[in-house]
Amino acid sequence: MKGLILSGGKGTRLRPLTFTRAKQLIPIANKPNLFYGIDDLITAGITNIGVIISPDTGNEVVSAISEFYADTADFTYIVQDEPKGLAHAVMTARDFLDSDSFVMYLGDNLLSGGITHLVDEYNRGGSDGIVLLTQVENPSQFGVVVLGDDGSIKQLIEKPVNPPSNWALVGIYLFSPKIHDMTSKLSPSQRGEYEITDAIQNLVDDGYTVKAHKVDGWWKDTGKPEDLLDANRLVLSQIKSNVAGEVADSDLSGNIVIELGAKVINSSIRGPAHVASGAVVENSYIGPYTSIGKNCRITDSEVEFSILLNDAVICNIFGRIDASIIGMGAEVVGNSTRKNSIRFVLGDRSQITL
Repeated sequence: MKGLILSGGKGTRLRPLTFTRAKQLIPIANKPNLFYGIDDLITAGITNIGVIISPDTGNEVVSAISEFYADTADFTYIVQDEPKGLAHAVMTARDFLDSDSFVMYLGDNLLSGGITHLVDEYNRGGSDGIVLLTQVENPSQFGVVVLGDDGSIKQLIEKPVNPPSNWALVGIYLFSPKIHDMTSKLSPSQRGEYEITDAIQNLVDDGYTVKAHKVDGWWKDTGKPEDLLDANRLVLSQIKSNVAGEVADSDLSGNIVIELGAKVINSSIRGPAHVASGAVVENSYIGPYTSIGKNCRITDSEVEFSILLNDAVICNIFGRIDASIIGMGAEVVGNSTRKNSIRFVLGDRSQITL
């Protein structure tokens, strides 16, 4: 079995962060979002992995994967010139996938519990596809599945205006090579895309067995800033304390990771929180569900429920930075005595004075 992980697209809902990076490389708990999906594939025994990349951000994705996974899996990079839908990604990867079954994993999705159990079930036979479902409050923003009383798939609809169900497709699919026959029948939808829901519907209509599994645990689509923050919360809620860095005259409580090379001086940290190597926290308060990237510097400030990318600087903030994402190398400097909470999304290498 092969893996196909999607790391293309433009990430417009995450601007300004995605003006300068691939959306799949935005870190969750100081680990690129994309890497969680790659780790799930490798843990399930899948080490021949195709990666769909875009012309704009592909080089960055290739560089990141090559640095961290050089000796753990074989990667083939496949350029998708335009984001024309999930089925189009499968069509673009046709030569790589060949006649093998495969897992397709959207690179901006996070899933608790991994996919090993799904791969094991598929390998036992009995189906040409397995899709993962979860109930959502806004089904019109997803591919929706109508289930029969026996749990079988009856109908799939992509982003319906009037959803007949609140069971949404999670961005993880297992397919046999039969899916290629189904994608070859497709025409662009009204959205101008080749929809994977239509390809799966073709499998069902042609009498092939596609099984639906319901998510056991949590799943996050990290397409918007608030989703990134919630995913960061979910991942940090599972960490265990590991204080390898330097801590002086500080108060730590809860589960906290302080990597080797990081420094916490005269500060208070309430976990769960993650402080990456090279970061310095001094005379500051770090609240729960905060990730501080490599070489960040936080002085005389308060931050909680936030994500700071590498090299970000925060100093002299008398109000608390809350529910914010601070881009790589961005600087937030205070020069007033304002006490209110501050929330924003700041792009890479930006500067702001409060």
